[in-house]
Amino acid sequence: MRRRQFSQKSIFRTRGGTLLAVLILAAAALVAAALDQPGAALVGGARASDGDSLQIGETRIRLLGLDAPESEQQCDRAGGGQWPCGRSARDRMAELLRGAAVDCQPDGHDRYGRLLATCTIKGRDLAAVMVSEGLAISSGAYWSEEQEARRRRVGIWQGGFDTPRNWRDDHARQDALGWLWSFLP
Repeated sequence: MRRRQFSQKSIFRTRGGTLLAVLILAAAALVAAALDQPGAALVGGARASDGDSLQIGETRIRLLGLDAPESEQQCDRAGGGQWPCGRSARDRMAELLRGAAVDCQPDGHDRYGRLLATCTIKGRDLAAVMVSEGLAISSGAYWSEEQEARRRRVGIWQGGFDTPRNWRDDHARQDALGWLWSFLP
């Protein structure tokens, strides 16, 4: 009795094999699409964590498209001296959130487990407000709002400042080195 040779290529040469391959690929695409669906909208009262993050109940949310100064960050004033731009950004976010329901449209999670979302209050995009008032920089959206804030020299654009990313990077290194230096005489 002669055995028939089997190879992977032969499966796809038959009509049934081609149909099977198409069905497997379609099922994989449907599963991937279902896993990638954004969650349901999150609506409710919120509190500010900082200039680009908030919390609704126990859900921590990071706004998409902007990066605000860190809470301890200082920025230069136009006429000299510094001002607490990070604290000012957090305070402005708190003011925007006060007494109003926030509507957040989720779009995944960041590496810290925070929900990434675009959030509005009464139809007003919170990230657009923060960038247009010079209390955050654009990081993928809100370019026109940033350009307008720069032109008007408001908020962080009135003087010099480190980008929030550079400030975080610089201060993380200083903290680590400070810990190391504490062991030396």
